[in-house]
Amino acid sequence: MFLRRWSRSAALAMVRPGHRLLGPCVLSFFLLGATASAQRAAYERPPIDYLNADVDDAVARLQQRIDDGQTTLAFDETFGYLPAVLGELEVPVSSQMLVFSKTSLQIHRISPRRPRAIYFNDDVYIGYCQKGDVLEVAATDARQGATFYTLKQERTERPSLVRDRGGCLTCHASSRTQDVPGYLVRSVFADAAGRPKFGSGTFVTDHTSDFRDRWGGWYVTGRHGSMRHMGNTLCKGDDTSFDRDPGANVNDLSDFFDTDQYLSPHSDLVALMVMEHQTQTHNAIAAANYETRSALHQSYEMNQLLERPDGFISDSARRRIRAGADQVVRHLLMCDEFALTDSVSGTSDFADQFQRRGPFDSQGRSLRQLDLRTRLFRYPCSYLIYSDAMNALPDEVRGVIYQRIADVLRGDDTSGDFDHLTPSIRRELAEILRETRPEFETVWVSASSATLSPEVSR
Repeated sequence: MFLRRWSRSAALAMVRPGHRLLGPCVLSFFLLGATASAQRAAYERPPIDYLNADVDDAVARLQQRIDDGQTTLAFDETFGYLPAVLGELEVPVSSQMLVFSKTSLQIHRISPRRPRAIYFNDDVYIGYCQKGDVLEVAATDARQGATFYTLKQERTERPSLVRDRGGCLTCHASSRTQDVPGYLVRSVFADAAGRPKFGSGTFVTDHTSDFRDRWGGWYVTGRHGSMRHMGNTLCKGDDTSFDRDPGANVNDLSDFFDTDQYLSPHSDLVALMVMEHQTQTHNAIAAANYETRSALHQSYEMNQLLERPDGFISDSARRRIRAGADQVVRHLLMCDEFALTDSVSGTSDFADQFQRRGPFDSQGRSLRQLDLRTRLFRYPCSYLIYSDAMNALPDEVRGVIYQRIADVLRGDDTSGDFDHLTPSIRRELAEILRETRPEFETVWVSASSATLSPEVSR
């Protein structure tokens, strides 16, 4: 959607007589659409039923409060419903990030002089365009994953956040989102009008991405020393002539556009890094959810055909569940994270607000503590381990995830995938999780008992 979305109607409009054809953009749209259509069938059917199943995300709950008369949304003459929605959904203004590439639903509203603003918290993403037709909103339902909405920027007595029924999936359900409805952050080579030069390539970015490949088509405020990224820079030729130096270490964006037209003058570097990590970790959790439910559904159906006991889980289903769990563990424990070669810092209050949220253990440690010198987090384990989406995972996969994490932190995993976790970091992570995540403590104690007691291990 607002992280990268093209609607069907927008694509058709671009190829109607009298409209300009944006060659690579349209080609990219239809190729993505064909891929997404092929992948969609699995999660549009039971047990997922993505398009029809009820959701209970933060946006759905807000709409219910509006419908019940429990709350109203004030309409601002400049920003429409944006301030009210941010307040109702507890999304901080400090999370604001600005993107000027035309890679969203409202491409006619976006340019380097009028970037689109994105705001987020742990579960919600909100996109805003100056004089935009709609607010673009996405929320993480604990069971169904990413769910997309629009809210018309027109004053009305009872505003309606309208749930998308498949249009957003053209771009938000592909290999770029781990083959489930999900989120993505794209880095592109954007020309002077903000049009992506798809022929030069694009990058889907997360915490594993090389710093130099991040934030093409985005504004970035913050310090990062000798490292370079693609932000704050227009592509004047091909990618080989792209100069990353002019956009480096920028604190003030007022030379690029009128920052007074936004709720904040910042496009915070730390917020961008956190969001990149969060989007793909959300996707990994949703993918494990979908795969587990589908594997169990098929296994139980086969039980009836083969006259196996109710609840029997086949070996093939267990392998699918284990594969999904492994991907979640890799994201949670920050495997293959890009190693920072210089310190980074943002320009807004985002980092302070983010770190204050906890939870904290008895020593005051938290998985939200930032490092920003050699890596993103002080303790390389994602705060999304506390998320509702993790809590809603089927027991069959959630238990495997916690057991795998326990094995890693004990040093029982010798695969080499987790060599970035030193013995001291493993010990501290285990201590933090045992205090702040009761379910992990149960798994840890159970594993300890099995190790100490031959009777249990047998």
